Amino acid sequence: MPVSYDISLPDPAKARGNDPDLSFHAQGAAGLAEELQNALRTPVLFDRWRAKQDDPDAVDPQWGATDPAATVTGAQDDLRINLCATTSIDSDVFKQRLRMLAGSHWELRNVR
Repeated sequence: MPVSYDISLPDPAKARGNDPDLSFHAQGAAGLAEELQNALRTPVLFDRWRAKQDDPDAVDPQWGATDPAATVTGAQDDLRINLCATTSIDSDVFKQRLRMLAGSHWELRNVR
């Protein structure tokens, strides 16, 4: 069953992960939403992350889960950007993807 996550990026310019190859590149709400949506729908981000691990073959396949039906919308609210992601991906996997993309510069506001 899909779950909706309301995410806030209080300072979008800082919403970048530790690895530039894995983190957000977009600046605006629509671009950030699209990047997160792609990270949930396709294995591309996971595959790049897994290739950087010491033993890529040892990575638990659960971390590569995708949801082709995932949707993400984004809206600018003054200086912050709010994202609403709806997905059936496990919450731990969802949070890992957000940490790759945004580092620790995001806030989980609501889960429905």
